[in-house]
Amino acid sequence: MGLDRDRFDDLLATEYSGGVGERRVVVRQAVDLADSGQYERDTAVTLTAAVVVDELADAPDGSVADRWNWWIGSLELAFGGYARFGVRAYRT
Repeated sequence: MGLDRDRFDDLLATEYSGGVGERRVVVRQAVDLADSGQYERDTAVTLTAAVVVDELADAPDGSVADRWNWWIGSLELAFGGYARFGVRAYRT
């Protein structure tokens, strides 16, 4: 089924700081991660908008991209192979 882009963007806008361009990149990376199936294989959990928003809540304070990169870094340490889903740049 995949991750619902619109629902995810709405949740990010409600929960975390960051502009439209920043959210757009995080949403794209999250969709790519969900489509890869890697998270589900590693954790046996389907990646949904609610799951990501919940995981980002554990990150230190920061913008949505900062939180996303913190979470991706945690997954990289735990399982490996997640660095490619990090956010490197976005348009403000």
